[in-house]
Amino acid sequence: MASMRYLAIGNSICPATVEVSDKSGCVLDGFSFRSSNFTRKRNVRDLRVMSVLTHRLPEIDVAPPSSREKQSDHGNWNHVAWTSVRQERWEGELAVEGEIPLWLSGTYLRNGPGLWHIGDYNFRHLFDGYATLVKLYFENGRLIAGHRQIESEAYKAAKKNKKLCYREFSEVPKPDNFLSYVGELANLFSGASLTDNANTGVVKLGDGRVVCLTETQKGSIVIDPDTLDTLGKFEYSDTLGGLIHSAHPIVTDTEFLTLLPDLVIPGYLVVRMEPGTNERKVIGRVDCRGGPAAGWVHSFPVTEHYVIVPEMPLRYCARNLLKAEPTPLYKFEWHPDSKAFMHVMCKASGKIVASVEVPLYVTFHFINAYEEEDEDGRVTAIIADCCEHNADAAILEKLRLQNLRSFNGEDVLPDARVGRFIIPFDGSSHGKLEAALDPNEHGRGMDMCSINPKYLGKKYRYAYACGAHRPCNFPNTITKLDLFGKKAKNWYEEGAVPSEPFFVPRPGATEEDDGVVISMISQKNGEGYALLLDGSSFKEIARAKFPYGLPYGLHGCWVPKK
Repeated sequence: MASMRYLAIGNSICPATVEVSDKSGCVLDGFSFRSSNFTRKRNVRDLRVMSVLTHRLPEIDVAPPSSREKQSDHGNWNHVAWTSVRQERWEGELAVEGEIPLWLSGTYLRNGPGLWHIGDYNFRHLFDGYATLVKLYFENGRLIAGHRQIESEAYKAAKKNKKLCYREFSEVPKPDNFLSYVGELANLFSGASLTDNANTGVVKLGDGRVVCLTETQKGSIVIDPDTLDTLGKFEYSDTLGGLIHSAHPIVTDTEFLTLLPDLVIPGYLVVRMEPGTNERKVIGRVDCRGGPAAGWVHSFPVTEHYVIVPEMPLRYCARNLLKAEPTPLYKFEWHPDSKAFMHVMCKASGKIVASVEVPLYVTFHFINAYEEEDEDGRVTAIIADCCEHNADAAILEKLRLQNLRSFNGEDVLPDARVGRFIIPFDGSSHGKLEAALDPNEHGRGMDMCSINPKYLGKKYRYAYACGAHRPCNFPNTITKLDLFGKKAKNWYEEGAVPSEPFFVPRPGATEEDDGVVISMISQKNGEGYALLLDGSSFKEIARAKFPYGLPYGLHGCWVPKK
C-alpha cells in the first residue's frame, strides 16, 4: 500500500517521503535519490504542493511467476519494467533533480500495458497487458505525475469476473464448454469478442479531444488528460465498418489520417477525418499485390502531398486468429514468397502514383517520410524511414514476457536498423531499402521513435529512438540519430529500461533539435523516474523519481497547457 509523510512549509504541505510497501514488507523510499553525475539544483523542501492525492488506494496484487516461468527465470522476474503496476491510480508532485526548463508547460501522456495478469493468471506477451495511462504535468519548473488504469470494457469485465473475457493480442478466453466456444467464434466474426483494451497509443485530436488507441477500432477510448478519467468510447459515425485499423494514425491540428486493412479482399482503405467530427471519409484504396491477406500495418508514414502504404510479407492470418492458443507469429503469418511492396497515394486525388517492389522487411514503426525534388521542384522520389528488423519476424516472439523476464546476460535481442526506403517516381517497378546509417552507431537495436513534429512529412535530420547497449534482450538506450551526419548519441544506465523518447520542441525554436526529450525509466531495482534530456546536446538536464517504479510503456503525446 502507499502512504505519505508530509513536511509543513509555510502555509503549504510538502511530502517528505512516499513509501510503497510490497507484500514482503519491503519499503521503497520514493523521494530518496542515489548519487548521480549531475548537480542537484532543486530540493523537495523547495517545492509547494499543488495537488497531491492523499487518500489510500487499493493495491493490485502482482501475480507470482508460474512454475514454468520459475524454471527459466534467472533473476530478472522482478525487474519493474515487466511487473504489473502496483496501484490502479496515483497522483503526486515529484521532487526534481536538475532543472526543468520554464518554457516546458503542458502534459506528457504515455500509454501502454501496465497490468499483465488477472487473478493468478499471467499474460504471455508484452502487447497483452491492460492499459495504464501515465501523465507528467510540467509547469514553472515543477512536475506532477500520475497514472490510472484505462477503464475499457475488457478491463472492467476481467476485474469483475477475475478472468479474461475478451481476446487480447495473444490471449483467448477459455470457454466453459463447446457451446460457449461456438458462441465465442461467432462473437469473433462480429467483433464482439475482440478487446477494446486501448493499450498502444494516445493522440490529441485537432479539436482537443484526447483518444487512446489500439489496433481494434472498438478500442478507441476518450480520456481526460488532466484527471486521466475514462470518458467513454470514441464512436465513429461513418459506415466504413471493419474490425481493425492502424494503431498509429497520423494526427495533426488539421487532419487525422489512418489505414483500414481489408481482410476479405486484401487491400487498404486510406481515410481522413476532419477535426471536430467522428466521420472518416475515404481518400482512396490500395489493393495488395501479393499474399493471401493484407500485410500488417501497425504504422505508416506521410509526406506533405502523399500517403505511403506499406505492404509487408508479415500478413494477417484468419486461421491463426481462430486458434485458442497462440502460434509463433500470433495472428500473422510470414509469406516471403508474396514479396514486399510500398505504395504511394496522392492525398488530394486518391490516385496511386507509385507502387514498387522492395526487399523483404519487418517494421512496427515508421519514423518519417519526405519528398525528394529535382532542381525544378518536381518530386523524383519518396524517402521513408522506419525501425526495420532485418526482415526477421522473430522479434514478435522475443517480446513474450517470459523472454523479457528471464534475461541472463546473453545477447538475444535481434538486430535492427534505420531502414530507408527509396521509392522512385520514374515508373520503376522496384524501390530500394538500405540502412540510413551504420547500425553499430546505435548498437544494432532500433525502435520506439519520435521526431520534431514540425518536420512531419518534411526533410529532417534528427530522430530519437531506443537503441541497444549489448548484451541485452530488449532496447535499453535512448538514442539521438543524426541522419545527415550518419552518427548517433546514446544515453545508457545500467539496469534501466527506457520508454519511447518523446521530443517536445521549444516554442519559437529555429533549430530542429532545440527542445527536450522525455522518457520514463524502469529500473532493475524496482524503482523508476522521469528523465529529461536536452534535445541538442543530449545531456541529462533533470530527473524526478516516482514513488514506486512503473512498468514499461509504449507511446505518448504532448498536450500543451491551454
